[in-house]
Amino acid sequence: MEPFLLSRLLLQFGDASRNLLEEMSAITLTPDGSLWVGSDELTTVERLFPIDHHVFGEHESVAIANFIELFDQDSEIDIEGLDYNEPYLWFTGSHSTKRKKTKGKNLEKDIRKLSEIKTELNRYIIGRIPFSEKKLHKSCPHPTHPQKTCTAACLKKTDEGNILTEALKADSHLGPFLSNCIPSKENGFDIEGLAVYNNTIFLGLRGPVLREWAIILEIEVEETEPGILTLKEMGEDEQLYKKHFVDLKGLGIRELCFHGKDLLILAGPTMSIEGAMRVYRLKHALEHPSDSLLSQDTGDLEVVFDLPFTLETDHAEGLALFPCFDQTNGLLVVYDSPDPVRKAASDAIFVDIFRLK
Repeated sequence: MEPFLLSRLLLQFGDASRNLLEEMSAITLTPDGSLWVGSDELTTVERLFPIDHHVFGEHESVAIANFIELFDQDSEIDIEGLDYNEPYLWFTGSHSTKRKKTKGKNLEKDIRKLSEIKTELNRYIIGRIPFSEKKLHKSCPHPTHPQKTCTAACLKKTDEGNILTEALKADSHLGPFLSNCIPSKENGFDIEGLAVYNNTIFLGLRGPVLREWAIILEIEVEETEPGILTLKEMGEDEQLYKKHFVDLKGLGIRELCFHGKDLLILAGPTMSIEGAMRVYRLKHALEHPSDSLLSQDTGDLEVVFDLPFTLETDHAEGLALFPCFDQTNGLLVVYDSPDPVRKAASDAIFVDIFRLK
């Protein structure tokens, strides 16, 4: 299905623009009208304020370490998902490993690099930061229930990741990919989608894709002590997580976004290849009591539209609902490796708003 482009936003990043323009990986909107952008190679979230009609700027870089303790201060979080669910700004790292890149200078060294797989523990963080009175806080009263206290927190960390990855190592589908440290760009474990509904979190996996089936993990979290989130048992089987297998015709999940109680899925290639990017709708995403198989044939899934394809550029990475003109259901899309024609200046870039039906 062809998309209908409603409009574009101009994002102005100022002096910090060089990497951000090329590596936007997630985006969300908070009630004050600010846009929050995630990037692959940072330990910060980037805030842009509305400064004119469909123009965002006055860029601020916000260090996550000011609110949540990281594994270390040096390695990237590789933020691949952002979402706002009152009163928290949520984020997730990719939880992935990576194979070292060749540099093209020394043949022997390059061949050796291809045998080396790197793990960065900051990638294994799922966290939330309270947002109230137009700013982030480490702790603050709930904006609408002031008798409650909101605290910044993350999923309980372990020596090798967090309690979710430890649980998944014993999983019959995902365990082999985690235990053997298969890199993300080789159909390895890689979280690239995040959508939050109250304390229920949906995590979309770019990989692994099993035959044609992509995977969405569903978890519920609870704060058992200040700053620490644990997994809450779900359903009659008291599962720590649910697995929803989604038939995306061999594509992996690149982002998730709630639209009402449906889940919008941005689907794209699992590996570093050029290919189609498509938006799907998963209907009634909150109503699956246990593990599930979901497809167009079962009536749970429908195609919303195909994104325009541009060879080697415009790799869609982030989704957010964004009201546009009289269309309350605009879908904002941001891109990694954007087409050069999107750049309005060295520090500014256009991103797209498509119509949602």
